[in-house]
Amino acid sequence: QVTLVESGGGSVQAEGSLRLSCEASGFVGGSAYCMSWFRQAPGQEREEVAGIRSEGSARYADSVKGRFTVSQNSAKNTLTLEIDSAKPEDTAMYYCAAQVEYGGNCYKSRHAFSYWGQGTQVTVSS
Repeated sequence: QVTLVESGGGSVQAEGSLRLSCEASGFVGGSAYCMSWFRQAPGQEREEVAGIRSEGSARYADSVKGRFTVSQNSAKNTLTLEIDSAKPEDTAMYYCAAQVEYGGNCYKSRHAFSYWGQGTQVTVSS
């Protein structure tokens, strides 16, 4: 059973930095996984902000490009999101998610992700 546990959320002032971590366990040996960070603000849809493929290439939402950096450790069981130059509009619950990577494909839709963490709150004050 795959389990994802986020940590590192909190409060930061605008232009500040924060690091989120996601510890993964239960991945099936020999299978490749795509991992992503999503966020959801009150009354908003859950959106992907950053994702990373098993081979290491990353993608970002336009709203966070140049400010967020997603990375994965060599064991591929820890996903990190570095938030720099934080903005009040980054305030949201942040979720770690994973999907099995079939044929090298990583789908952006939240419906493609089978595994989710419980979320960690990020609050950016102006």
